[in-house]
Amino acid sequence: MAALDTEKFISMAFDPDIHHRRSIRLKNYDYSRPGAYFVTVCTHNRESLFGHIHDNAMILNEAGSMIDRWWRELPNKYPMIDTDVYTVMPNHFHGIVAIVGAALCGRPGGQPHGVAPTLGDMIDWFKTMTTNDYIRGVKQCQWRPFPGKLWQRNYYEHIIRDEGDLNAIREYIVNNPAGWDNDKENPTVAWAEPRHSSS
Repeated sequence: MAALDTEKFISMAFDPDIHHRRSIRLKNYDYSRPGAYFVTVCTHNRESLFGHIHDNAMILNEAGSMIDRWWRELPNKYPMIDTDVYTVMPNHFHGIVAIVGAALCGRPGGQPHGVAPTLGDMIDWFKTMTTNDYIRGVKQCQWRPFPGKLWQRNYYEHIIRDEGDLNAIREYIVNNPAGWDNDKENPTVAWAEPRHSSS
């Protein structure tokens, strides 16, 4: 998938008072406004359902290919966004989303007239579509069942500050499979500190 247009990205204003390094939803921040966001979505209980790492590369199973397919569908559902670098991991997903234009309000199946979709709306749609498709895979293709729910209730986002931030995050995403042995989302790795929780 083509990378974000750098000039378009640079034109997205960065406000240091609200663009913090890490957050789970910034209070009073409008997540429908133009900007670029780094998003991480984790499976419930960090279950590895989407494939495995081999020779520092992610090998997608059928479920992982389904996750990939729905992420690529996101700009068709929300024409006001671009997607950039992303990766499906065994038990989580990383991707970059840029809200670059006004919503096409009032279209069939879209948001109510005059309501711009937020980043949360987009991730909720992605989680819903992938969950429904995974359930079909369990019933029809004997995919491994998931315990209770496919995804953690929440997700993690980082508001991308500038071109340097964007490039560092792109590099992190691309190199994520190679770092799986030291990844805090890897359930086989023992960590001295507790992993972050979505609860």
